[in-house]
Amino acid sequence: MAITAALVKELRDKTGAGMMDAKKALTETDGDMEAAVDWLRTKGLAKAAKKSGRTAAEGLVAVAVEGGKGVAVEVNSETDFVAKNAEFQSMVKAISVAALNVSDVEALNAADLGGKSVEATLTDKIATIGENMTLRRMAALEGASVVSYVHNAAADGMGKIGVLVALSGENEAFGRQVAMHVAAINPASLSEADINPELVEREKTVLTEQARESGKPEAVIEKMIEGRMKKFFSEVTLLNQAFVINPDLTVGAAAKEAGVEVTGFARIEVGEGIEKVEEDFAAEVAKAAQG
Repeated sequence: MAITAALVKELRDKTGAGMMDAKKALTETDGDMEAAVDWLRTKGLAKAAKKSGRTAAEGLVAVAVEGGKGVAVEVNSETDFVAKNAEFQSMVKAISVAALNVSDVEALNAADLGGKSVEATLTDKIATIGENMTLRRMAALEGASVVSYVHNAAADGMGKIGVLVALSGENEAFGRQVAMHVAAINPASLSEADINPELVEREKTVLTEQARESGKPEAVIEKMIEGRMKKFFSEVTLLNQAFVINPDLTVGAAAKEAGVEVTGFARIEVGEGIEKVEEDFAAEVAKAAQG
């Protein structure tokens, strides 16, 4: 029986297994859906799928740099305890190295990791470690030189916040200082030119309403908005922010003194934007007692 993409999708929806595992299960069972589900169960992969609905908001960000390219990869787990597990850390490190050769998460999931895809490797680890895990996102950055920094490091090259900074030339010490700045301040963009227009418009709307409440003439209000928007850009764009290492200089001015330009940056923080489900201890015990 031909194993179609629709069959593979149906099995994935039923079990939550990875694409390659679902395809192999169907191949091994000649397309019999129920037999394929059982095949996955015998391999421990359906058990892994049962965990896939649980929130994975902990984990690690790993960074890797090679030549003029750097990557940051976020792999999530359910608990911080697993993030400290050497087996998990080894897998995350390997995934970050594999990311150097791809451009997005979809390609990274399909990338080879010691004879298995990244997706299949994650599924195996879910079954053996016993927690839901997800490859959530990656960022890639290129430049004449790329410097990385990890905040709250759990192991070499991985921690809670991963930052990449691209420079126009070689100056690793300065690049690391800028990366530390990015980790601490979390700028919205590199400069005014590449800031999200929706963010700018939203801020301008708020500032306009605030200014009009003052009751001042329209010409004065326009000046007020202009000044406040300038302050806004100095707060959210990296090159215009006061440099944490030397607040008397902006990051852009500090770069000029260091003999380079900052041409780009990327920042990934573990669990950023994931809604965590909070349970009190009594509820957790009751839930465990119910199985």
